[in-house]
Amino acid sequence: MTALRYVYAVCRPLGAPLQAQLTGVAGAPARQLEHHGLIAVLSLVPEEDFAEAPLKAHLEDLDWLTDTARAHQNVIDALTGLTTPLPLRLGTVFRDDSGVRVMLEAREREFRHAMERLEGRVEWGVKVYAEESEADEDEKGREYGAKAGPAAPTGAVSGRDYLRQRRSRTRAHEETWQQAEGFARRLHDMLSAQAEDSRLHAPQSATLSGASGRNVLNAAYLVPRSRSEEFVELVDRVEDDSPGVRVELTGPWAAYSFTGLTEGTEGAA
Repeated sequence: MTALRYVYAVCRPLGAPLQAQLTGVAGAPARQLEHHGLIAVLSLVPEEDFAEAPLKAHLEDLDWLTDTARAHQNVIDALTGLTTPLPLRLGTVFRDDSGVRVMLEAREREFRHAMERLEGRVEWGVKVYAEESEADEDEKGREYGAKAGPAAPTGAVSGRDYLRQRRSRTRAHEETWQQAEGFARRLHDMLSAQAEDSRLHAPQSATLSGASGRNVLNAAYLVPRSRSEEFVELVDRVEDDSPGVRVELTGPWAAYSFTGLTEGTEGAA
């Protein structure tokens, strides 16, 4: 069976060895390949699963994709504790070590520039959700034919009364969303002032994320490691003083949103 090279990230030479038990994609151990003072962290993976055609098919399999993404992230997280890695795209595969070295040499200037800019920095993710009230949930249930909960309207003796109550609920719902969006804008401005850089991402779909409420802010912030504790405390203070919204903080991550890397020759196998 031919082994391909699955590359997770590029970084400077590590000051400490990778954990001996660190495994990545396909349960394969992570190892280092050095070229011109750059390190590619990779695993040997089977061609039967990671050549172009089978890999494309696997990427349509949600369970396989979830397991692979988790293993990929496991290696990135381990690297983030040791250095400032530049994560490569999920499914970046090369035929052999020579292919990896060609990639490192072709993109050496780009990698070094990104490393200098991101050294000692991590990414924090912040999401804000407008929480839905029990009445909102009951309204959804009625719209989709579900059994109405205890907040179902009573005393609606006519169609006119029902429409009036419905309009009132809609206005209250819209006001809640507007207040949450205003809070999210203020929070983003506050956090951006504490970070070196920030990125606004598209709001996540509740259907895909499984999170409750409406996502009104999905942002990433580039923060020096030395100031991360202060950044986290700021988010915690704001979250404690924000009725009607839910703030979620994740990280610290490798600086995915700020590498500025192009597609280049990734996926060359």
